[in-house]
Parts: sequence; structure tokens; C-alpha cells
Amino acid sequence: MMDDRSWIDRRVDDSGFVIDEFKEGVQFFVRFAFSRLKAKSEIKCPCSKCKCRRWGNPEVVSMHLCKHGFMNNYYTWYVHGETSSNTVRNFEGESSNMEFVRNEVDALYHEIVVDVMGAQSEYNVGLMAKGPNSKAREFYDLLHAAEVHIGAGGQDVIVLSWMTEMLNMKTLYNMSAANWEMALSLSRKLLSPKDQEKVLKDFYSAKKMINVLGLGYKKIDICVNDCFLYYDEQSKNLTACPVCGESRYEPRNMAAIRQKNVPRKSLWYMPITPRLQRLYMSKKTAEHMTWHLKCCEDTDEVIHPAGSEAWKHFDETHPTFAKEPRNVRLGLYTDGFNPFDCSATPYSCWHIFLTVYNLPLELCMKSEHIFLAMIIAGPKNLGKNIDVVLRPLIDELNELWTNGVETYDSFRQQNFIIRVALLWTISDFPGYGLLSGWSTHGKLSCPYCMENTNAFQLQYGRKTSFFDCHRQFLPHRHPFRRDKFFFLSQ
Repeated sequence: MMDDRSWIDRRVDDSGFVIDEFKEGVQFFVRFAFSRLKAKSEIKCPCSKCKCRRWGNPEVVSMHLCKHGFMNNYYTWYVHGETSSNTVRNFEGESSNMEFVRNEVDALYHEIVVDVMGAQSEYNVGLMAKGPNSKAREFYDLLHAAEVHIGAGGQDVIVLSWMTEMLNMKTLYNMSAANWEMALSLSRKLLSPKDQEKVLKDFYSAKKMINVLGLGYKKIDICVNDCFLYYDEQSKNLTACPVCGESRYEPRNMAAIRQKNVPRKSLWYMPITPRLQRLYMSKKTAEHMTWHLKCCEDTDEVIHPAGSEAWKHFDETHPTFAKEPRNVRLGLYTDGFNPFDCSATPYSCWHIFLTVYNLPLELCMKSEHIFLAMIIAGPKNLGKNIDVVLRPLIDELNELWTNGVETYDSFRQQNFIIRVALLWTISDFPGYGLLSGWSTHGKLSCPYCMENTNAFQLQYGRKTSFFDCHRQFLPHRHPFRRDKFFFLSQ
């Protein structure tokens, strides 16, 4: 029981009842976990729902494990005091010797780091056949920094977890940088002199450490009428829009001696390249990125976009791109919304999301694999000028399609050039008109019927009506096609 932990994956039988072997294993785990603790009546619950975020007594933990099972890949009980293990299961279900084992992990804030790359990290330099590139090395170094512990209040605290929580507090309560550094300084005084050296001293250093995650963004000024983007080097120093002549900045207060230029309107762009690279820095996710090759081999049914005609046509049209299965295929989602709920003043804010269709169905639609690429502030609807504000994303997609970017594949332990293709967009019908350039108003609004539509304008309201246009799609011999009494007599 202690050596072979394959029982963790066998929780219930064919009838749905918990098997006796799993119950015995749970009892062994509870005895093991509490034997490592002194004067404590609760442990972190490692079930698939709690994921070591919540505490519970032996009865609660046993009930949760029997009901939900263990969280994924928890074969080495490092959170509960296990410092070494002879065998650890990897994602393939096979045993592998590992030189790097965590002693203890703060599950909540360590997961924030790991979510950037989509799965659990496997940082072990000695196991890498080929060294990762510089960008991947920076990210692995940050994960390694997450294992630095300090003693605070008699408990072990991870430095990166502490900094993440402090930065989260600054955002939630809108603290200034000076107030945040004062709170950090007071917290550091509670530590020993040795631990104080491990903690960052100012806000700039904290942001510099977190930026290695690839969670940065670019704030780009835009014309108040959405007709020009101050994006490249040539337009960087402009103070007025070359299209409409509107000022780039808010009027300055002439009484103020020192005043920064405040842009009248901005958009926030989150580059997608670092986040796509993170997907290949996890062995588990890197393997799933080629799942689309074999998902539709044994069935003719379309169970994934990889089995669709559009996907197959794209592979036939671009065989060089399809030859590398690790190349990424994306889908784009967009829509406008009012961030102020049901406000009397109309306000239209737009967001751009991208999802990775290389992954299996149970992963590609999860929040950690849907990337927020752009936030476009209102208050007006973008209209046809959405092409202007999409320029940073289009330029990055063009670069990823033409030249690609060097990426480290931790599953195959090699560097390769990853390329990206945007296969399709998903939006409502008005959003479809903005993205495609096809007018979704008037008689020719249907992109399929086009000039063959039977739409007409109402006699008095002059609005376009598509009444009784649906019968033309019925089979030729369907009785409703010639039924004028029930469809046209009224």
C-alpha cells in the first residue's frame, strides 16, 4: 500500500461504489498525514474539489476523498509532509525517478503561477535533454523562486505567494505605491534579519518579478473617435489625430506646474505569444497540444473542430503548417458589453478572447486556456473602426504566422519554431458584421443568401422583413413549400 499507489486512480467500481482498496488507502493517507503533524487537529484536504486549499478533520477529509477522489497527479504527498518518494507517477501513468521534489507548497498562490502555463510545473534542469531558450529559462527560474520559504508567524510562507497576495491586495483596495511599500515594510519587520533579505523591498522589484510570468500588458493611446491608433514609432510623438484632427490628450491645467499628459482614450492589449509559449512549458499540456492529430481517427462524427471540413481544408491548403502538429490553431471571440450593468447612460466596452483548439474538448473551453487579448474602452460602439483597434493583435498574428517564435517543448525536451493560425471567429450577428466587413443591415444582410434573398421592406415602416423566407430551405417536395393558405392568406 505504501509503495504502490495505483489505487489512487481506482476509486469506484463499474456500479459506482467506492472500492475497499481505495477506502483502505484513504485511511492510510489520513494516518500518514496526521502522524507528520503535532498538536494539529486538521490537515489540508487533497480532494479534487478542495485541492489543498481548505482544511478539515479526519472525518471530513476521508469523506471528501471518497466522494471526489484525489487531485490530479498527487502521488507524492508533499503538502502533507512527505519529503521523498521512490516512484512518482507522471502524466502517462508510468513511474519515473525524479530528483526534484517539493517539500511543501502553498497550493492556492502556487496555482496562480502554474495557471499561466496551464498545468503543474516540472522544473528539473537535470532532466532536460536540451536546455530551454532564454525566455523559458526565465520562467523556470521564477518557478524555482517560488520554492523559497520564509518563517512568518510561526508558519512557512512562500515568497512568491506572499508577493502575489500583496499585489492582489493593492489592486482590490486601490492602494498607492507608497502605501503599499509602507505595508510591505511593516510586514518585513516581523521577519528575522535572514528572512528579510529574501523579501523584495519595493513595488518596482515586485512588479519586475511578476512580469516574468508573461502577464504584462500594453496600454496604447487611441483617437477619441476610434479612427487612429498611436501604435508605432512614427505616431508615438503625435499630439493630434492625423485623420480627424482631435487632440490626443486631455486639456492641460495651465495653473499646474508639473502635469503629465493624460490620453483621452486608451486600449489595453495583452500579447498572446508568451501565453502560448507557456502551454509548452508544462509536460502535461505540451502533450495535449498534439491531441488533435488522433482525436477523429476512429470515428466519422465531428466530435472536435479538428474533424471539421474547414480544419481539413486548411491542412490541405497549407501543408507546411499542418506538417508540424505543434503549430497552434486559434479561435477569436468578441462582443460588446456595458460594464456598468443597467445604467441609464449607454456605454459599450469591447473585449477580444482567443482560445486554443489544439487541446481536447475538456480543456480548450476552460478559462485557463481562453486568453483575454484586448480590452477596448467605450463609451461608443466601435462600428467599422474595429479594424483600427485590432491592429496590434493582427500584427502579432501575422508575425506568428509568417516567422513564428522559438518555443521550448518540455514534453519532447527540445526547442522548436511555433507558428499560429486564426481559423475562425465567433460572435453574434452584429459582431459578425464588424469583424467581416459584411453589412448585417438591410435586404442583403444574410451572408449566405446574399442577392437571392426573399426579404422585403414593410410598406409603412420601411423596415426590412424576412417573413416567410424560411420555407425555401425545406426539401423540394415538402408540402409546406406550396402551402399558400396557412402562410400567406393572413
